[in-house]
Amino acid sequence: MPLRTLGYLTVVASLLTAAGCGASPEPRSGTRPSASASSLPPVAPPSAPGGPESVSPVRPNIVFVLVDDLSMSLVPYMPNVRKLQREGTTFTNYTVTDSLCCPSRASILKGQFPHNTGIVKNHGSDGGFRLFHSRGQEKSTFATDLQAAGYRTAFLGKYLNQYFPHLTMGTGKPYVPPGWDQWFAGGNDYRNFNYSLNENGTVVKYGSEPKDYLTDVLSAKANNFVTTTAATGQPFMIEVSTYTPHHPFTPAPRDAALFPGLKAPRNPAYDRVPQNSAWIAPTAKLTREQIGRIDGDHRKRAQSVQAIDRMIGSLRATLAKAGVADKTVIVFSSDNGYHMGEYAIPAGKQTAFDTDVNVPLVVAGPGIGAGRRVDLLVENIDLRPTFNEWAGLPAPQEADGQSFGPLLSGTVPAEWRTAALIEHHDPATDPKDPDFQKDSASIPPSYDALRTATFTYVEYVDGAVEYFDRKADPYMVNNIAGTLSEERLAELRTAVRGLATCVGADACWKASRTVS
Repeated sequence: MPLRTLGYLTVVASLLTAAGCGASPEPRSGTRPSASASSLPPVAPPSAPGGPESVSPVRPNIVFVLVDDLSMSLVPYMPNVRKLQREGTTFTNYTVTDSLCCPSRASILKGQFPHNTGIVKNHGSDGGFRLFHSRGQEKSTFATDLQAAGYRTAFLGKYLNQYFPHLTMGTGKPYVPPGWDQWFAGGNDYRNFNYSLNENGTVVKYGSEPKDYLTDVLSAKANNFVTTTAATGQPFMIEVSTYTPHHPFTPAPRDAALFPGLKAPRNPAYDRVPQNSAWIAPTAKLTREQIGRIDGDHRKRAQSVQAIDRMIGSLRATLAKAGVADKTVIVFSSDNGYHMGEYAIPAGKQTAFDTDVNVPLVVAGPGIGAGRRVDLLVENIDLRPTFNEWAGLPAPQEADGQSFGPLLSGTVPAEWRTAALIEHHDPATDPKDPDFQKDSASIPPSYDALRTATFTYVEYVDGAVEYFDRKADPYMVNNIAGTLSEERLAELRTAVRGLATCVGADACWKASRTVS
């Protein structure tokens, strides 16, 4: 039985149980589902790609909370996220395709690597919303998939860099992309006050009062959408995409005095240049001014995620009140991570270090194991195929990723990817880019990288390479590429080229299993 069908049936079985229907018991952790899983009550599994569409009558609602620049170090300050982890499954090796906002978000929408979306930057000729739109990418996303399958869809918050609420894109009115029944999107509203939202084709301005704080506004609209849609009985999918904790890390006014004296974590990588670094100067050290700014910003970041955390708790309460909590899957993640003084470079992202590319992915809902940690490799290109599977749809023909549905029930597949691709090209060096980093020395050259469960291999545009054995060196402070044999280096070069040029699920799946 195909992996995507097994994962789909597990969720359906739990939904049927909640509805009072009989179902086979959930497989125990570490075991493969038995053949009896296919003898569930009459619920049609997804048809094979390219075959006739088959839509199940029992499909979970999906609540997707995507935050901006959230590093693993902030999760301890989010009690509702930690509760979600206790009641759901955490993917410890979840990796983003690029530690940069727009390329990562395009990968999520399309289920494709940046080399296939064509979005490798936040703006300009090779990135941003305008390029995504001009390439016709919005005509096929997880939103269009789910809307066509009968889901009521809603988007709230940050869309793609260079999108602004007033843009018409030739439609004669503020533009709403296809696939979304409800649309509340902003522009470069990182300060969270004095912004505008495109609210279903009408631009609405907000001010500077505490009630205008953007995360809280999005939370109220999201809760309203859940309440009104749940009452209709129609399945729904909602993405709430916050601007925090992106720079300038603006907290809600009620949180601005929290965590007095909090400083950035002083882990073994803090203010330490990796040995044999391919691009960081060996003499680099943080200045006193930079250390002070990093500590202050870390505190503000911890403050700014409090409103996100409250929103998650509020949404879960609303789902329960509406009677659909046991029919809803909640997904929490970030578009990329963020470093705060690690490797003797100031605050930022874009690197291949785990601080920037290994971010939270937590999933909770019917049929999903509670308190489980999965260390198999999952990427943001897998979200669209997973959403499709939950909706009873075949995997998207164009997607490079695979559904991680089977991993949520405790199933250990006989085969799974052994390497994840990270590709970062044309770094954000334009001061107009919201992800521009003032200290240019902290911006890495373009690179392609492989991240496995045990090591990270990075190949830079100038030919330099790095290899970090994360099992022996979890903080990635010792580049041992120079100790590898020519045969091993050749194997890694071939593997990264294969993934960096693959197209489609079959080719990318094969390429992701050529090295370990």
